[in-house]
Amino acid sequence: MDLISIVLWPLKWAVELLLVGWHWLFSAMGMDPAAGLTWVLAIVGLVVVVRAALIPIFVRQIKNQRRMLEVAPQLKKIQEKYKGKKDQFSREAMSRETMELYKKTGTNPLSSCLPLLLQMPIFFALFSVLNDAQHGKTGVGPLNAELAKQFGDAELFGVAPLHSSFASQWTLMLEGEPFSASVMIIAAVMVVLMTASQFITQLQIVSKNMSPETKASPMFKQQRIMLYLLPLVFAFSGVAFPLGVMFYWLTSNIWTMVQQFVVIRNMPTPGSEAAKAREERLARKGKLVATDGTVIVVDEEAAKKTQRQQPISKNRAKKQTKPGDQK
Repeated sequence: MDLISIVLWPLKWAVELLLVGWHWLFSAMGMDPAAGLTWVLAIVGLVVVVRAALIPIFVRQIKNQRRMLEVAPQLKKIQEKYKGKKDQFSREAMSRETMELYKKTGTNPLSSCLPLLLQMPIFFALFSVLNDAQHGKTGVGPLNAELAKQFGDAELFGVAPLHSSFASQWTLMLEGEPFSASVMIIAAVMVVLMTASQFITQLQIVSKNMSPETKASPMFKQQRIMLYLLPLVFAFSGVAFPLGVMFYWLTSNIWTMVQQFVVIRNMPTPGSEAAKAREERLARKGKLVATDGTVIVVDEEAAKKTQRQQPISKNRAKKQTKPGDQK
């Protein structure tokens, strides 16, 4: 075994355990054990378990991003202090002061990438499991010979093998060999969905969840670049991965998009458009948002009474403006 195989071995064992568990569940519900749809749903179940386990890390990521926004003005002062100074002493001093600021405030610039970094080994473990199954290899864990053969031979809708990719079929087509147009169509649709979901996720952050101060900082420019860069990464790299792995990627993207929507709606960045919209929603319910983010109930009954009285007041005002009433 090479070094990569040794590192991936425990991850492959865990991936196989989850895949086999979900596959058993869907098979027990009456689905065909050898069908591609059964294995696709098992992959979706794998994503659900992995992303649910990463929720605490995601919450920590949100808190770290808030702290990064708080220290942004201080970080900008350090950068301005050493602006134009390119000597080694100035660069070391700037780096030292920046690290001291991060340590003092408990922030970590790499924390925002942590959920993605933790998913990548699982992603490659699934790729390895699917690749081994395609070549008739038994899994390292619960994926026995029978299940490995089913997984390796599984075809979505009976026409699109899960181990096949857009790039492989495109190569066969160029060489004049028999190819599967179904694989190319399904892969192309999934790439579009993956790209769109990633774009919407980034757009939510840039358009709704950034304060005016952040939009005036270099961080906003980076987010704008990511808004267009990440979808392109998915568009170009997605065609090279097997359909089974792409289903993992697409499901994870959709999870991220929905999770981001819920966070922006309920835990928006202070001063952002999403925060103002949340304050307006709470105000209509007779609630206020304190400076520390906690929700304070002011007088919910009074707010409801005010809302009920508004239409009556308008009707009375209309009656008073009638010419007959003025006489």
